[in-house]
Amino acid sequence: MANFNIDAKRAQTFDAIVVGTGISGGWAAKELTEKGLKTLVLERGKDVKHIVDYPTTNMFPWEFEHRGQPSLAIREANPMASKHYIFKEDAMHFVVKDAEHPYVQEKPFDWMRGYQVGGRSLLWARQTQRWSEFDFEGPARDGFATDWPIRYKDIAPWYSYVEKFAGISGNKDGLPQLPDGEFLPPHELTCVEKHFSEQTAKNYNNTRPIIIGRAAHITDPQPVHLEQGRAKCQHRNMCQRGCPFGGYFSTNSSTLPWAEKTGNLTLRPHSVVHSVIYDEKKKRATGVRVVDTLTREMTEYYARIIFVNASAINSNLILLNSKSNRFPNGLGNDSGVLGKFIGFHNYRGRVSAEFDGFHDRTTDGRRPNGSYIPRFRNVAKQETDFLRGYAVSMNTSKLGNQNAGIGEDLKNSLFAPDNSGWSIAAQMMGETLMKESNMISLHPTLKDQWDIPQLKMSVAFDDNDMKMVEDFYTELSEMLSKAGFINIKTSDTKRNPGSENHEMGGIKMGKDPKTSMLNEWNQMHHCPNVFVTDGGSMVSTATQNPSLTYMALTARAVDYAVKEMRKGGI
Repeated sequence: MANFNIDAKRAQTFDAIVVGTGISGGWAAKELTEKGLKTLVLERGKDVKHIVDYPTTNMFPWEFEHRGQPSLAIREANPMASKHYIFKEDAMHFVVKDAEHPYVQEKPFDWMRGYQVGGRSLLWARQTQRWSEFDFEGPARDGFATDWPIRYKDIAPWYSYVEKFAGISGNKDGLPQLPDGEFLPPHELTCVEKHFSEQTAKNYNNTRPIIIGRAAHITDPQPVHLEQGRAKCQHRNMCQRGCPFGGYFSTNSSTLPWAEKTGNLTLRPHSVVHSVIYDEKKKRATGVRVVDTLTREMTEYYARIIFVNASAINSNLILLNSKSNRFPNGLGNDSGVLGKFIGFHNYRGRVSAEFDGFHDRTTDGRRPNGSYIPRFRNVAKQETDFLRGYAVSMNTSKLGNQNAGIGEDLKNSLFAPDNSGWSIAAQMMGETLMKESNMISLHPTLKDQWDIPQLKMSVAFDDNDMKMVEDFYTELSEMLSKAGFINIKTSDTKRNPGSENHEMGGIKMGKDPKTSMLNEWNQMHHCPNVFVTDGGSMVSTATQNPSLTYMALTARAVDYAVKEMRKGGI
């Protein structure tokens, strides 16, 4: 007679488990399955299949009940989510609603989340810059926070590896603070951006380059992209709806379908990971506990390798909730740093201006990208009264309104030449310092609907952040003025941490197990078969968008983990 308990456990046992299907989880799934490992991928939200589950992707503006804007009732019911630029009628079905997943804010934190297969890879801004040696050595150079256990040379080949597969458009600019990558043809700067770039090069002796953004858009499909079933970006600029062409990189269009083709993937949506199971005798993690969101049943799944990629904050939550006699304060948390040193990007500063010129020029199509000024403050040495620096993203548009009027007036407006000038809008992307006081923890009594402790958020801006904002105002205003722009205005969005994404830290890498959670391979110091390669692993935030670095760290960590497993080291 069969032993049903053994049979059941065998059915729930895999070579590897990946928690989360966002950008890093998708890459972990691709790499593990491609290397032959039977891999269970867990997603707390619903399934979203490429093309099939993009309900608004081909809708016209007049087909939305409120012309794209959420209704007043929806905004009032979601005061935090509705602050985010992505929370519109065409994409808000991919955004977590405030009341459904509560958390405690000791300090204001507007946490924007996407709980579905693909996570926020369906919603991201697709900006993909490499970090430089200056970024990886930054904490060691200025003496603030923990030193990175890796340098640019360690991750550079993995940047190349993921760039070729994902498809990154950009220009080779030869900048030491923003290394070049494996680029597809770039988008173009507008005439006003070219003017600003040329004037700034003269005015600042080429020390403040203005370049086209580097973005995960296929501008010239290569065989590897066609093999994924993806096509050239159509410049519809409706990316947040889900792209039916696969023109931009997402888990749904790229890494998960690739993993599925191997025959080694088991995808399980509606699966909230409660905790990681630690075996005191084996001194290793043996699996995860999962709550089925449809049945409320808890099931255990087992594997030899576990990748925790639930996104930074949720990965912290899972590990904090993974308690045992050996780890009473959370899995691997001998150092006591788990949940601490949380970072994010500071987007509060805005500068706008106008340019009275190029009246006979206009834009062509809908460029799904913008121009970019890499960090130019405190790059090679400390030169200001604040630590680290900021980058700047910009977009330009005509001042005229060719959509004015109704009926015949609108038709005439559309066909009339637009002889207006131009506007430019710039936003900063500042590096926040990862401080011990910026932390998250488990609430002692409040639980969510899955009986998992709610998170307490205690994350805030500091004096360094505000000095950076003021410097951005001063420097960008001066640069625009010298280039001939007028009506220069500054503004502060006053948005709370969390509302612009890019939360990082809490499970940081480091050389010393006494001050960090993970080693140079994103491997847990005190539980070596657990890896974390999402934003939780970051030591600092730099000024670049982080997703490309998550991809590269993940591919690198999987390569190491599988080699170690096959040698018997894990």
